[in-house]
Amino acid sequence: MRAVAGQKQADKNVSVFKRIKAFMADSSFTAAKKVNRGTAGNILTLAILLLVAAFMAMPFLYTVMQALKPMNELFIFPPRFFVKNPTLDNFYMLTQQLNNLWVPFTRYLFNSVFVTAVTTVLQIFACSMGAYVLSKGSIKYKNAIFSVIVLTLLFAGDTTAIPRYVIMSYAKIIDTYLAIILPAIAAPLGLFLMKQYIQDGIPDSIIESAKIDGAGSFKIYRSIVMPMCRPVWMTMIIFCFQSVWSQEGLEFIYSEPIKMLPTLFRQISAGGIARAGVSAAAAFIIIVPPITVFIIAQSKVMETMAHSGVKG
Repeated sequence: MRAVAGQKQADKNVSVFKRIKAFMADSSFTAAKKVNRGTAGNILTLAILLLVAAFMAMPFLYTVMQALKPMNELFIFPPRFFVKNPTLDNFYMLTQQLNNLWVPFTRYLFNSVFVTAVTTVLQIFACSMGAYVLSKGSIKYKNAIFSVIVLTLLFAGDTTAIPRYVIMSYAKIIDTYLAIILPAIAAPLGLFLMKQYIQDGIPDSIIESAKIDGAGSFKIYRSIVMPMCRPVWMTMIIFCFQSVWSQEGLEFIYSEPIKMLPTLFRQISAGGIARAGVSAAAAFIIIVPPITVFIIAQSKVMETMAHSGVKG
């Protein structure tokens, strides 16, 4: 009898996930709406998109040009956008500077990679769990709680710098990795995007079906909510990675062995105009990882924004 009951429960669970897959495969959920345009409209749209893309790519292209310029072209007047005699001397000089450090370069690199990876993962889990409760939970005053969270989007991070420092000082986590990781976990923007996406993109009927079939809250979150929210947490990876990777954390980190990579490059670039080429090479190295992450995950950004800004 127990075997029969277990088989019936397994069949129910399978039926729930079949309904989920059918919902996700529905053309109304996944397929983009086609817009009918004439040839002239397509050409005009393509031209506008190319102009916008070229304008947005100019800062990155300028950084690449600066990193490849020899010293005499960096200070030429009037300044040139494109490099005339490209060279890798700036990267060679940067390598020499890194070899002369008393703290190995790999230590700074590890600090940035470790803090960025841990913060990104924890932020996604914290925001998704909170968003699931606020969108599909039955807790009291959840609308008021969400309104307070939305209000925090109006304030810049610098306005909470002093209270944040006082709290971390009492918690005795100043000059540790936690001083950077913990404040970044609670991301109002990430929770907002996740909550709107779950509320508008996951029907209540799927959640209720899973509950009827015996799935607990965490199993629903792990097996249903997170797979269906892949676009939004891919978007959060972009935002969180860019924010944490470029953060120096000098207001909380004082020990040299746990400083971040941007701090190292800023210190190297502080040698005046003689290190202008080294600064350009360092700036290029810093922006490459966030751009790489964006290229990998950017296809999901528009889908997330569409679900987060439009009510179902």
